[in-house]
Amino acid sequence: MISRHQGLAVRAAVLREIRNFFDSRDFLEVETPVRIACPAVETYIDAEPSGSGWLRTSPELHMKRLLAEGLERVFQVGPCFRSGEFGPLHHPEYSMLEWYRVGVDDAVILDDTQALLRHLCRGIHGSEILSYRGQSVDLARPWCIKKVREEFLAQAGWDPFSEWDADRFDLDLVEKVEPSFPTSRPVIFTDYPPEAAAFSVCEEKDGLLVGRRWELYLGGLELANAYTELTDPVEQRKRFEDSNRARRALGRVAYPLDEAFLEALAAGLPDCAGIALGVDRLTMLFADAPSLDDVIAFRETGY
Repeated sequence: MISRHQGLAVRAAVLREIRNFFDSRDFLEVETPVRIACPAVETYIDAEPSGSGWLRTSPELHMKRLLAEGLERVFQVGPCFRSGEFGPLHHPEYSMLEWYRVGVDDAVILDDTQALLRHLCRGIHGSEILSYRGQSVDLARPWCIKKVREEFLAQAGWDPFSEWDADRFDLDLVEKVEPSFPTSRPVIFTDYPPEAAAFSVCEEKDGLLVGRRWELYLGGLELANAYTELTDPVEQRKRFEDSNRARRALGRVAYPLDEAFLEALAAGLPDCAGIALGVDRLTMLFADAPSLDDVIAFRETGY
């Protein structure tokens, strides 16, 4: 069993190596507001209230505004918040690494992610093999690519493209699909239904309209979420409004739309892609720790 002090030492190493990696690739580290007036509107993600505003669930919208202003490669490591999430793998306050690049798609972000994780593993463990909960994960091996439609048909027995049901999708993902993923190498879960791709471009692929979104699983843990980013202000406004209607129907708070972000899209957000990666879970993996509590300094409960 790892001690909390050992976990904090691994966390410090992870943060140091993250910054070394992005510095070596000419990314600019940025800081954006933590307390905001308009959370990103997503149906099932609740922001933590803070005075007349909210604590951010992600720095995404502000970081994209920086791209619209002319920056081309940005990254940020910082605190984010989600209301009501407690458990060994969930905490209402968590640390997120996000990076965005202009002129690329999610395939390039995947290349970045592979290079980052291999860099971290070499820097922390001296090799590209990660040991987590008795399982060796070889980051040098080709990563496993799984597609949403194929896995739901095989593991859950239904097609989320033709029979979309958000609650059923989330439940079967956790109970039937994710447990089938191999844990000996990273898994990329890709080609989501448009209804599950709130911030991504959608395109025709193999006769289906799919969202250019993928998620990363490492050692059985869901770790990151990447998009080829939507840049159409009209479509983005519609998706926000659709999510707010769904939130009202579920008895959730409807959030004000971030008009500054939508204005940045209208002014011309260039083609870009980005990713959000959970630093706490990433540190759990490198520390071979069973819980977030082993790799964070304090667990506050007053949310």
